[in-house]
Amino acid sequence: MVDLARSEFILGGQRSGKSRRAEELARQWMAADTAHRAVLIATGQAWDGEMRERIARHRRDRAERVPGMVTVEEPLALAGALHRVSDAKTLVVIDCLTLWMTNLTMPADAGQALDEAAVIAAGHALCEAIAAAPGPVVLVGNEIGLGVIPLGREVRQFVDALGRLNQSVAAACERVTLMAAGLPLTLKDPT
Repeated sequence: MVDLARSEFILGGQRSGKSRRAEELARQWMAADTAHRAVLIATGQAWDGEMRERIARHRRDRAERVPGMVTVEEPLALAGALHRVSDAKTLVVIDCLTLWMTNLTMPADAGQALDEAAVIAAGHALCEAIAAAPGPVVLVGNEIGLGVIPLGREVRQFVDALGRLNQSVAAACERVTLMAAGLPLTLKDPT
């Protein structure tokens, strides 16, 4: 059994095992007590055929790995969704903060992008929702600041915004885990 923190932020690169760890925590939470539930708040949006297929594959795989976990799709109002679904018997998985930040800063309709102050406010609202959640919360996000400096103002702004969000969420969570090659490295632990 994995020791469950009240809140855990799991971050790493693509295909590092972040979502699998979150799913395993949810599976173990539900197995520990028949009254326990798990809800996934999915932030991804199907903007094209490849993403539609990716989302469908994730749904199928998740249903096999974590039967009974309910999925709620919320691409923008993440703090509100967390408030709505969280209770003492429900573990909430939010997957993923990187796609959420993309939805806020680079939506399909560029006119709907939030300015920097609104993005920061949304991040603060999420951190407050994490602190107020009566049950456990597991958040998944990408660590993208380890590579080359991206070309283009918009991409650099996105990397900066995600870095700020990751730092805020890490500060708000009891545990922070970095995933690499499917292996967890604990960066912050309540014990």
